Amino acid sequence: MSLRHGFSEYSHMSIYTQIIWLFILAIPIACISWTVTHEEVFREPREFCIRCSKNGKTLLSRKFFYLFTCEYCFSHYVTTLMLFFTGYKLLLDDWRGYIIAGFSLVWIVNIYMSLFGFIRLDIRVEKLEANRNEEALSKQKGKTDQNTVD
Repeated sequence: MSLRHGFSEYSHMSIYTQIIWLFILAIPIACISWTVTHEEVFREPREFCIRCSKNGKTLLSRKFFYLFTCEYCFSHYVTTLMLFFTGYKLLLDDWRGYIIAGFSLVWIVNIYMSLFGFIRLDIRVEKLEANRNEEALSKQKGKTDQNTVD
């Protein structure tokens, strides 16, 4: 059984099973896409790609390097690799099933990444508010301590 056709034995899955696969398969794709395009571990290669996408001599080189900086763009390529490795098809058992699966996965992946981005932003805002409240309390305590000394 080759990697590319590993999913073919499941080609007659029910629509419910196909949808479960869709939502589960989108998780590692979203994880990989987000990590490469946002997280600190890939900061240096991403900064290199940003420079090359802005300063490349040809349109092709600028667009190629841009793909590694945009989570939406990058998710298409990660999805393509995941389809290659799993052989996952959606609704149809031929090449059209790959196309449908690919665009469906990209859509779900980007919903996951958007939700993750909103959650991270909300956490950052909460941390900033907590830090401001701590600073205000420590300033207020400092004023109170200074008044008791006087």
